[in-house]
Amino acid sequence: MEFFEVLKRRRSIRRFQDKPVPREVIEKLLEAAFLSPSSYNKRPWHFIVVEDKEKLEALSRAKLGASGLKTAPVAIVVTADERKSDVWVEDASIAAEHIHLASYALGLGSFWVQIRNRMHDGTKSAEEYVRELLGIPENYRVLCIVGVGYPAENKPPHGDEVFEWEKVSHDEFGRGFR
Repeated sequence: MEFFEVLKRRRSIRRFQDKPVPREVIEKLLEAAFLSPSSYNKRPWHFIVVEDKEKLEALSRAKLGASGLKTAPVAIVVTADERKSDVWVEDASIAAEHIHLASYALGLGSFWVQIRNRMHDGTKSAEEYVRELLGIPENYRVLCIVGVGYPAENKPPHGDEVFEWEKVSHDEFGRGFR
């Protein structure tokens, strides 16, 4: 599929068919993440593929807005070793975005569940909750969870309204590009 078509058509999907994602397809998603750039090529990320239904159910309770993970056949938890890179957030974010784009290109749907800087409940962060649930070491930070599966909903592609040219400056802030 042509790259700009993928960008236009990829939308967040939060309802999935009850259909497993083949291992080869999951490996392709991870290959896309491994191909993402990272600062000084430090590659601080670590990905946890979750297919166990009970764990997916538990992950869906990590924070408000994560309930779509209940129907996702796969979740990829994106973590990074903060000791390896001071820009682990950026490196892990790019990897997660590669997973999103690859998901659509492979006929899947996906959505991002923000974990970093979000709360599970009044006393525990979503990151602490996920770390405890999956046995993640302290030096690995949890950025997000990407829910992946075959879509059970259709969304239209983005229209031209997303092109906010007024938010682009030329040579200095506030000087119109167009």
